Amino acid sequence: MDLSDCAKFANENPVTYIATMDGDQPRVRAFLMWFADETGFYYHTGTPKSVCQQLLKNPKVELCFYAPAEDGGTMMRVAGEVEFLDDAALRERLVKERPWLLQIVSGADDPGLAVFRVAHGEAYLWTMEYNMREAEAPRVRF
Repeated sequence: MDLSDCAKFANENPVTYIATMDGDQPRVRAFLMWFADETGFYYHTGTPKSVCQQLLKNPKVELCFYAPAEDGGTMMRVAGEVEFLDDAALRERLVKERPWLLQIVSGADDPGLAVFRVAHGEAYLWTMEYNMREAEAPRVRF
């Protein structure tokens, strides 16, 4: 398994549970990942939202993707740090690919729109094969 396999799994299962820290309180919520490729896992949010403030204060996150199945399914966990991106072309692509955002923000240059990615970290797949042996699951560092 390598990063391209992780990106493929994420793109096929884009609903992501993202865990952040709010002081000493963990917070988790579902996000719809924008896309993943060899440069990382990409997301967006609103700058006024508490999740954005949590990520700015502590960029360490864990992402969890899940593909359900009768045998317990497959989960991919990704630990890393968020990088906020100020890239005009990327923001233009975002509002083009997700035009519904224009109901929330005025455009790609709206300061209320934040684009972020996890570009470095560690990922692994979990299945029932690794139940009770999670530490033995092969890791992908990226």
